[in-house]
Amino acid sequence: MNRQSRDVAREILKIIPLVMRTVAAELRAAGELPAPAHFGLLTMLSAQPRTLSELANLQGVSLPTMSNSISAMVQRGWVRRTAPPNDRRVVIIEVTPTGKAAVERVGRAAEAHLAVMLGPLDGISKRRLQAGLAVLRKIFSDGPPPGRPPRLRAAKPRTSP
Repeated sequence: MNRQSRDVAREILKIIPLVMRTVAAELRAAGELPAPAHFGLLTMLSAQPRTLSELANLQGVSLPTMSNSISAMVQRGWVRRTAPPNDRRVVIIEVTPTGKAAVERVGRAAEAHLAVMLGPLDGISKRRLQAGLAVLRKIFSDGPPPGRPPRLRAAKPRTSP
């Protein structure tokens, strides 16, 4: 990995939280979401039902934390817990029609807010940004590059001899 790749990675890690914080603040102010993480969960569950463990792993949180989030979304009528008839020990979380409507409404509101934020950019800047986002989409939708370890590991602190 070269220095330029690390510099770009550092910028991505700085920018994405800024974008998400701005969108989350706007959605909270509009009364759309009690917690920004619910939007990501609803989006995932709109694509396909998942188990609590799968959701916790995908979000990088503990099972109790995920269970609390799901309970809050069940209370709002956005998701439901179901058990497959062949294995009642497994709980499947699936989005409800109310949840689908919420994720669509929130998605439109977030998109509109971002469009306003990007409005002042000139056409060239917008095209460059769109091209850069297309590169990110390709990288992250294709999965990890060949030869990359399956999990990230924090660097061990160096000790002096």
